[in-house]
Amino acid sequence: MTFNRIFSGAAFVGKIGSRSVFTSSKPDSGNPNWLRVGLAFGTSALLWGLLFKQHSVDVHEYKVRNGLE
Repeated sequence: MTFNRIFSGAAFVGKIGSRSVFTSSKPDSGNPNWLRVGLAFGTSALLWGLLFKQHSVDVHEYKVRNGLE
């Protein structure tokens, strides 16, 4: 049996019994969900802060190991 023949029936049954994950209405851009917006920006700011902190630690360790400080 070929690969396509084995899985063609499963794909056909899967398409019939499943629902679409897409919604029929578009989100209202005039009224944003401020909680989600705040969480997105807050998470981004936190990750950038952790990145800068880790960079400072790495630079300090580099200087200590190479006798630059």
